[in-house]
Amino acid sequence: MTNSPTILMFDSGLGGLTVLREVVAARADAHFVYVADDAFFPYGHHSEDEIIARVVPLMGELIGTHDPDIVVIACNTASTLVLSHLRAAYSVPFVGTVPAIKPACAQSRTRRVSVLGTKGTVKREYTKALIRDFAQGCEVTLVGSHELASLAEAALGGHAISDGDVLAELAPCFVGDAEDAGARTDTIVLACTHYPLLLDRLKRLAPWPVDWIDPAPAIARRVSDLLGPRTGDIVQSGAEMIFTSNRAHGLSATLTPFFGGRALA
Repeated sequence: MTNSPTILMFDSGLGGLTVLREVVAARADAHFVYVADDAFFPYGHHSEDEIIARVVPLMGELIGTHDPDIVVIACNTASTLVLSHLRAAYSVPFVGTVPAIKPACAQSRTRRVSVLGTKGTVKREYTKALIRDFAQGCEVTLVGSHELASLAEAALGGHAISDGDVLAELAPCFVGDAEDAGARTDTIVLACTHYPLLLDRLKRLAPWPVDWIDPAPAIARRVSDLLGPRTGDIVQSGAEMIFTSNRAHGLSATLTPFFGGRALA
């Protein structure tokens, strides 16, 4: 019997489940601890200093409790702000989630790309540096959404959300003449892990077809590479779901598919 690696997944809420789903598929041998910092959700409503002061010591507590082999910060806002502080403070490997601007600009045919993120993520210097370094001549439109993460959480919890509310957050991503396919936005970066929870709705409401860039598969590959090859037979390990508010999740049937079908502790 071999010891399963422990992967700690951290997000402000439930958006990181979209990353978890890909990592679970890549590493069925791992034990997963998913931590949703719902006591501080949404991060976009807090200042940069408040988020740093919150996440750095909290991560220390989580590492001390769960002794992970690797930590995934499945949150763009936290990653663009806190990742360097975490790497300086703790020796465990960290994998972050940052806007996938480089691959989006590399594949865009019309050279018009939009980045849909939280207001905090799109205003961050980290994001602007990615554009300077990797835009490759593309016109990049930054769209900061105030409500889309909360709408995604509500939808996952089984609450009705209106198409109008979603479209209001999405519409600024679509730049150019709807009738001219060669001179309009053709690629949208989902720069918040919550947003893929609404991907079917986003596709349906989009005024024209675009490519949607979700970084989760690339994150899963990076995590698997850092963990190294599996040893022995692949045995599905366990999973834990933790809310920092200490509330019971009460969403087992909804959450289980993200954990690869395993029961949640």
